[in-house]
Amino acid sequence: MEIRRITPDYAVTPQIAPDDVPVIAEQGFRTVICNRPDAEIPTELSAQVIRAAVESAGLRFVENPVTHSTMTPERIAAQAAAMAEAPVLAYCASGTRSSVLWALMQAGRMKTDEILAATARGRL
Repeated sequence: MEIRRITPDYAVTPQIAPDDVPVIAEQGFRTVICNRPDAEIPTELSAQVIRAAVESAGLRFVENPVTHSTMTPERIAAQAAAMAEAPVLAYCASGTRSSVLWALMQAGRMKTDEILAATARGRL
């Protein structure tokens, strides 16, 4: 697991596994957001499996699966709402979708150069 901080309260990572959850909890994350649709992954990494591990560690789990075609204003708003209990760790296949969602939430709130610089920290 490679956690990449975009801000002090928002970080992204590629796909996590249940055995990553203790490290996530130790690092102080309160919420884990799944941005990866289950159709992309094997059953043993499904959102339901990850949810069970995350919630058993006392953390909050939110499913907000997105693809390029489903990255809509509603999904962006759902990501923003899920960030209410920070710090947040969001994951997808590589961390890129989770980074892009964050960037889209910042449009109009931050300078473009600042958004791009922060989002670059979330890419491989």
